[in-house]
Amino acid sequence: MKQMPTLLDVYQARCRIGSMVRETPLILAPELAGQSGAQSVHFKLENRQHTGAFKVRGAANKILSLGHDARQRGVITFSTGNHGKAVAFVAGRAGIPATVCLSEHVPAYRVEMIRQLGAQVSVKGRSQDEAEQNYRELMQDRGLIPVVPFDDPLIIAGQGTIALEILRELPETQVLMIPLSGGGLLAGMAMAARSINPDIHIVGLSIERSPAMVESLKAGKPVQVEEKPSLADSLLGGIGFENHYTLPMVEKYVDEHLLVGEEEIKAGMFHLFDTHRIIAEGAAAVGVGAMLSGRIDVKGKRVVSIVSGGTVDTAAYLQILRERLERKTHP
Repeated sequence: MKQMPTLLDVYQARCRIGSMVRETPLILAPELAGQSGAQSVHFKLENRQHTGAFKVRGAANKILSLGHDARQRGVITFSTGNHGKAVAFVAGRAGIPATVCLSEHVPAYRVEMIRQLGAQVSVKGRSQDEAEQNYRELMQDRGLIPVVPFDDPLIIAGQGTIALEILRELPETQVLMIPLSGGGLLAGMAMAARSINPDIHIVGLSIERSPAMVESLKAGKPVQVEEKPSLADSLLGGIGFENHYTLPMVEKYVDEHLLVGEEEIKAGMFHLFDTHRIIAEGAAAVGVGAMLSGRIDVKGKRVVSIVSGGTVDTAAYLQILRERLERKTHP
């Protein structure tokens, strides 16, 4: 096992990935601040990345660190969609063959996006854990280089670069609200932010239908959870059969965990569009949904919520907007 990633690794990642990622905007959300009682709320718009999600940061840091021989062999990953798309994008731009393993639960539109970026796609298994097993078998059979979705120091450090951007622009930030699935985003951002400001409050946001990290924290080891359909489909999945980095890092650096329900996710997605014209996937709206519901106390605080991605199914998204608009106009 490699050493745990450090703040220095995050700064090195920022230098390495500059050609592949955008420094995304922070925008003020005065309406949500008023509704939640926060002193201020900002959104960090990772949905503006080239691939539409933050995952490109970690993928770029890992893939661009590979030597010539490793690049010639090609890379492989497993994913719920956004990480696979990021690996396909970075590998394609770097001229490296890529294979992405997905479960049958990954929506068809995400599968097609990955194929369009030039990666070979292998769909097998009814869960993220089963997709991971397929990935392990193909990796061994073909001698491919693994680019895991979250439990890798280089992946974690790449995601941590978001915290550097936030705290450079808003050093007075008091609360960070970060989506949580496998934990790469939360671990990287929490470690970097806490290293810079020991007093910052870190909130992890999981979905009620698949809180794998939260259940693993309770058990003190990785556990599998049933994957149920969710609007926040990119937060589905386990934390891996073995977890060396994100589980201990989340346990160490995160102050508070919230489980967000489907109605809260819908409310967050609608608010982002209705108020800011931001198209956000369900996973990206969990922080907004939690604040709208009043289940987190941010009164008087300076808050930043991560809008982690914008990959949505058009028909499902429009249905959510229609439903919430009807509720707003005819309460």
